[in-house]
Amino acid sequence: MASSPTQADTHQKANEIASPDSCGFSSKDKPQYEDYSRCVHCGLCLDHCPTYRLWGREADSPRGRIRQMVLVDEHRLPLGEQFVTHMDRCLDCRACETACPSGVEYGKLIELARAQIAQNYRRPLISRVLGDLIYRRLLPYPNRIAALGKVLRVFQASGLETLIRKSHVAGLFGMQEQLELMPRIDKEFFGSGMGKTFPAIRPRRARVAFFAGCIARVTFTQLNDATIRVLQANGCEVVVPAAQTCCGALAAHAGLREDARALARANMAAFGALAGVDAVITNAAGCGSTLKEYSHLLGTQADDTAQSAQKFSGQVKDVTEFLDHLGWVAPMQDVRTTVTMQDSCHLAHGQKIREAPRRLLRKVPGLELKEMRLADQCCGSAGVYNVTQPGASMALLDEKMRCAKETEAPIIVTSNPGCILQLRAGAAKYHTGQRVLHVVELLDQAIAPTHR
Repeated sequence: MASSPTQADTHQKANEIASPDSCGFSSKDKPQYEDYSRCVHCGLCLDHCPTYRLWGREADSPRGRIRQMVLVDEHRLPLGEQFVTHMDRCLDCRACETACPSGVEYGKLIELARAQIAQNYRRPLISRVLGDLIYRRLLPYPNRIAALGKVLRVFQASGLETLIRKSHVAGLFGMQEQLELMPRIDKEFFGSGMGKTFPAIRPRRARVAFFAGCIARVTFTQLNDATIRVLQANGCEVVVPAAQTCCGALAAHAGLREDARALARANMAAFGALAGVDAVITNAAGCGSTLKEYSHLLGTQADDTAQSAQKFSGQVKDVTEFLDHLGWVAPMQDVRTTVTMQDSCHLAHGQKIREAPRRLLRKVPGLELKEMRLADQCCGSAGVYNVTQPGASMALLDEKMRCAKETEAPIIVTSNPGCILQLRAGAAKYHTGQRVLHVVELLDQAIAPTHR
């Protein structure tokens, strides 16, 4: 049986008063009492939490992490290494939110706890340098991402990556698993589609703006192209704002809220300049969850930014959510195959969307959807979790691939680029022979050739 919530860790005693200098949260971006007090420590979240399922430790459960936040806020626990470790181990998959009967917004709490860590805890030098490079020097700048993509493309095309991977040289530096997860860089980047308008096929039913992502522009060009084709085939005019940038999800998850806010403002300006748009469409569940929560991120701003953020968030729709609501009209051809679906955490738990992609898949003639066990459990990708916590990530992937293999479906579909990369790595590692596609890629294949 798991220990009680007050036994957050064997190295931490809840009844001890810690040094005031090392305790307490800063006033800015801190977890709020009215949010964490909603947790009644019932334990219904435990079996849904991937890290608790892995280790069975209260400190690595949602209620255990919330308890630690309370203790730090009450100056009874240091905001130190142990606290940081348990917050870092969280995938922020938000499965606990789905299970919680009290409506605890855990995703908000963990991001605010990490914001406090970013403000009050000094990480090792290498972590600070890499964090600055990724979150501040790379992700906000599409041209830099494209330049890096070109370098990596040469690295992959030359055969050097394959040589290093097969020789396991990277394993000497503890980087073998990270190398296996490296995405394939596209021959042509989606950058050529930025700033363009794609007309609807047949009568126009809607006008939408497409969020193209950041890394996805150099690694998921085919997915973005397929998304636009599916929207066009269903009567949507698609506008792709050229000035859009990274959604800010990775920065927000890391606790770098000011960096995330800067990206949010840039995107709101880019999409806000468009007139007559019915929705802002994304094909990435992680991006969509953050885009829909700009109102949380910018809700404390003094000017009219908060109101603008709320309006923008209300326009954001996952592509499967939008098509399910709009109604599929494109003629389809038979697709004689069986698929199983892995629910992307930030679609199922963050955005509360489960049935929309399934309803769309069931419209495909000849397609059989076979549900997998634990479909809504995290695959271990979780943003950069598979890089920062590779051991836990691979353990979760092991379980996921067992569940996927049990279905005997030749195709796994999901709704987030990060999940796709993780599942493809799993299929290769366990030699399951399964293809991994985005739901929209399969829908694109099902559209009759006469309607493309």
